Amino acid sequence: MTALLDRLAGRVAVVGSGIAGLVTALSLAPQPVVLLTRAGLGGESSSGWAQGGIAAALAAGDSTDLHLADTLAAGDRLCDEAAARAILSDTASAIDALERFGVRFDRLADGALQFGLEAAHSRHRIIHANGDGTGAAIIRALSTAVRACPSITVLAGIEVRRLLTTEGAISGLICAGPNGTFVLPTTRAVLATGGLGGLYDASTNPAGNFGQGVMLAARAGAELRDMEFVQFHPTALATDRRPLALVSEAVRGEGAILLNERGERFLAGTPGAELAPRDVVARAIGREIARGGKVYLDARQALGARFAERFPLIHQLCAEAGIDPARELIPVRPAAHYHMGGVVTDIAGRSTIEGLWVVGEAACTGLHGANRLASNSLLEGTVMGLRAAQDIAGRPEPAVRTAPDVKSVASPDLRQVRSIASRDLSVVRDRTGLDRAIAGLLPMAASAGPSSDPALVALSIAVFARLRDESRGAHARSDFPETHAKAERRTMTLAAIMDAAHRLNTPMLAQSA
Repeated sequence: MTALLDRLAGRVAVVGSGIAGLVTALSLAPQPVVLLTRAGLGGESSSGWAQGGIAAALAAGDSTDLHLADTLAAGDRLCDEAAARAILSDTASAIDALERFGVRFDRLADGALQFGLEAAHSRHRIIHANGDGTGAAIIRALSTAVRACPSITVLAGIEVRRLLTTEGAISGLICAGPNGTFVLPTTRAVLATGGLGGLYDASTNPAGNFGQGVMLAARAGAELRDMEFVQFHPTALATDRRPLALVSEAVRGEGAILLNERGERFLAGTPGAELAPRDVVARAIGREIARGGKVYLDARQALGARFAERFPLIHQLCAEAGIDPARELIPVRPAAHYHMGGVVTDIAGRSTIEGLWVVGEAACTGLHGANRLASNSLLEGTVMGLRAAQDIAGRPEPAVRTAPDVKSVASPDLRQVRSIASRDLSVVRDRTGLDRAIAGLLPMAASAGPSSDPALVALSIAVFARLRDESRGAHARSDFPETHAKAERRTMTLAAIMDAAHRLNTPMLAQSA
């Protein structure tokens, strides 16, 4: 292992093997890269589970301006318009890059891309690869390209536990693997670690994804932004399976409707109905369930016997649960799905720490605002992977420092944190629940125990949510149902978050004394 680490020292280190990490590594070729992944390539990756596809305003009658307008509307006035325009303007380049890396998108008989419709999009602009198996098809292609790329060394089964900094700049990664803890010296690291859905019991994300990139960057001193905005997908398949299987928005795009147990189409009077923004649909479903009801997706008339052909993966997931979507109602419920907040980055993926880039869901570029527009995530991961690679390649390689001896860091344990987040940081929040969450999470986050790392991420969500006394996008507060006239973004370091948590927790301590 020592000889391998000596050979890899100083290489660009890419952490994570979802779409953002794989694209970054491939785009840096022929520059030497070490790619570290907790599982195998693409394993435990939300990218690989994506069904909906990639939003791409490439069809006749569509444009970047129209795509931007839809993105800003979904983001509830909290998007960074300049960043959003820059990312969406790179759509054609992103799709070209994916095809160059081996991805094959679904096309019509004449060879033109096939475009689908999803919620809150004003045009048919969602492209797929292998139908509703888009994510898996993309990750397979990119993983194959990575294995064939001689400049990329993959270290699988490795978890990055801490970032090392020297004089405010990245100097190495503390890693844990089958043979124990080791340090990989590097002055250039890219975090592409995905989201934080694993903090919740009901989630469509890999259970181990608790926001590692956010945690790593925050502990190193990076700024975080808009941590309260967690998107809950309205239609996860309501079974005992964990993580929950996703029933893509594209099913509603094909005309499927939502019914409660009384057979009522409860979204009929809502603008957009079943294709309203995700936060609207998730809260409507949540209200039905909260009153003791059940919610179903009805695709019998819209798709019927065509369901298996149009959505083979979802059909298989339903079949595993004993459901025939061609003839039966599909039980659904909201589940944690995507995080709009994260590590502050610029349009090149640079964080506020020298030598640290963050791409994909772990980053907060400003594209998504308060509520991500459907299928913008895979696009962002691709575009920002390309941009980060270009930025890194255009910079001189700094000298690598000698790696220090370090102590091991405890393996994360999510059990206690998950119960708190699921109860108090879910679809609808209030002050009582948020204060309770802060009181429960603060001592864990401040400790050195196994709950510390996931508790830090959940505490960040709770503090940001407690300080936002309004409802906006994916952040809904029952005690503050209105939306402020002025949209404000919030940026904090870990030190500021901990200070705010202590301040907010003081009344709770006084009440319990």
